[in-house]
Amino acid sequence: MDCLFCKIVAGEIPSRKVYEDDVVLAFYDIEPKAPVHVLIIPKQHLAGVRDVTPSNSDVVAHVFEVIPTIARELGVTDYRIVTNNGVDAGQTVHHLHFHLLAGRVLGEMG
Repeated sequence: MDCLFCKIVAGEIPSRKVYEDDVVLAFYDIEPKAPVHVLIIPKQHLAGVRDVTPSNSDVVAHVFEVIPTIARELGVTDYRIVTNNGVDAGQTVHHLHFHLLAGRVLGEMG
C-alpha cells in the first residue's frame, strides 16, 4: 500500500508522536493550521468516513475516547476536531484522520 499514514504507522516515515496505543496514533501535523495541530489516525487503514461500517466503527469510537486524553496531554481544554472526506472536502491523504486544532480562538467555520 502506498499510503503516507500507513507508512508512518509502520515506522517507515518518522513523526512527532503525541499518543499511541494498539488502535490509534496521534502526531503533530507538518503543516499546522493552528498553534496546536495534531492528527489522530486509526492504525487500521480506512480511506475515509465512507469506509466506516458497523464492523469497524469501534475504531472510530476509540479515536473519540482517546481525544480527551490527548487534549489533556497537550494542555488544551478548548479544541476543534475536524475530518475531511474526499478531495472536494479537502482530504489530501486518503487514510481516515482527525485534526485536533487548538491554541488560539478558531472562530466559526465557514
